[in-house]
Amino acid sequence: MDVFGLADAEAVLPKVKAGDPVAQEALYRAFEAPVFNLARRICRTTEDAEDVLQETFMEVYRSIARFRGDGSLWGWVRTIASSKALMRLRRNKYRDTDELQDDVVPLRREDTALRMDLEAALERLSDTSRAVVWLHDVEGYTHEEIADMMDKTVSFSKSQLARAHSRLRRWLGEEVMA
Repeated sequence: MDVFGLADAEAVLPKVKAGDPVAQEALYRAFEAPVFNLARRICRTTEDAEDVLQETFMEVYRSIARFRGDGSLWGWVRTIASSKALMRLRRNKYRDTDELQDDVVPLRREDTALRMDLEAALERLSDTSRAVVWLHDVEGYTHEEIADMMDKTVSFSKSQLARAHSRLRRWLGEEVMA
C-alpha cells in the first residue's frame, strides 16, 4: 500500500468519508507523526501522547463527514488533536495554572552557567504553561484560540506565555539584562 504524505492526504478524503479502510489507514499514516509530536509536546508522557493519537483518529473518523473543506485537512485534524491533548491534561488533573508562584526551585546565580537544552527547559514548565507555549509558538494558535480551547481568558493565555518565556530565558541563561 502506498503511504501518502501530508500534501496528498486530502486526495483520499472522499474515500475516507465513504468508510474505505485502506483510505482511512492512508490518512492515519499521513498524519500519525505530526499528531503524535503535537500530543507529546503537550502531554508529559509518551503513553498519554499515544492515547491522544488514538483518540484523535477515532474522532476524525467519527466526524469526517462534517469536514467541509473550509480550511486545510491538517488544520482540522490539528485542532482535534490539540483539543484531545488538553482534555487529557484535564483528565489527569494537571491543572496547575502557574498563577503567581514558580513551583520550580529557582537557579542560584552561580548556577546560571548551567545551560539546559530547550527540550529539558520545556519539561520543567507546568503542563499548562508548556501547552500554551507549544500551541502559540510552534502550532501558531492565537491567544483567542488557546483561551477558547482551554476554557480560559485571553489574558490567561498571554500571561502564561509571558511567564513561560521569562522562565525559559532564565533557565537557558539568556535573560536580558535590564
